[in-house]
Amino acid sequence: MRIFLIGMMGVGKTTLGRQLAQKLGYTFVDLDDYIVQREGRSITQIFEQEGQQKFRELERQALEAVVQEYEQAVIATGGGAPCFFDNMAFINKYGKSIFLDLPASELLQRLQNSDLSVRPLLSGKSSEELYTYLVKTIKERRRFYEQANYTLSEKNQTIHGLETLLNIK
Repeated sequence: MRIFLIGMMGVGKTTLGRQLAQKLGYTFVDLDDYIVQREGRSITQIFEQEGQQKFRELERQALEAVVQEYEQAVIATGGGAPCFFDNMAFINKYGKSIFLDLPASELLQRLQNSDLSVRPLLSGKSSEELYTYLVKTIKERRRFYEQANYTLSEKNQTIHGLETLLNIK
């Protein structure tokens, strides 16, 4: 089985994904890291050199490659991955999807404690600009995220919450 974790950047897809993969004995794939390895350059460099549209195309190619490569994997997608092309339908066709849902205020706290320079869509934003961006982007992306098979809300966003959701012992 493939399990896709989707949601906004900073929601914890990578952290929870690693834990879940270890628990299941599955491979963990961070889609952004997969793209960086394939392309030999950072996400920021891809955005700067070729723009967001090219990155979204590379992201789709990476999704397809990961599905071909792994039968049993936990895949942490980038925050925007489900929102382009028919990626959500593709994700749901080839695995189980879990939307990790957090409010903008919680994401703001988490992101402010991280290195925003590695996130091209957030780099250089003040706290106020970052919060405004998060609120707007969550609103735009929610219709894609809500197509997930499952939603894990803030109080359940732990490895135990994922295990319960997926009925894993």
